Amino acid sequence: MDKKEYKKMVDKISPKENKFKNAVVSFLVGGSIGLIGEIIVVVLMNCFGLGRVESYAWLALILVLLGSLFTALNFFDNWVSCAKAGLFLPTTGFAHSIASSALDYKKDGLITGLGANFFKLAGSVLLYGILSAFFLLIVRLIIGA
Repeated sequence: MDKKEYKKMVDKISPKENKFKNAVVSFLVGGSIGLIGEIIVVVLMNCFGLGRVESYAWLALILVLLGSLFTALNFFDNWVSCAKAGLFLPTTGFAHSIASSALDYKKDGLITGLGANFFKLAGSVLLYGILSAFFLLIVRLIIGA
């Protein structure tokens, strides 16, 4: 059996995913999380008298806490299978990547386990986020905006 025949056989028995449905579900879940986040910001501003910047800082902390907590309790991966990419907002997805890599290596100890592998998944996110911000700054300086 050659590679083409094997690929045809694999494609035939592989489950087909509904990309349109996944996109709609991701949009609705991500939008709902964004809406809940905006409600939290409004509550922080009106009920606690925080400014806009402080409210968004607290919202980021709340999202990181929830993303890490739900990863530790093993809920996050199960929810991703239902909500698709809608849960991978930058804040919650980043918290999940850090918490999951920390949990994977906790048995190796605090230094060689957690300490050495804490940013294993998030390192690439940090690297490419910083690099893209640098290049966008250069573009902004060139066009003079």
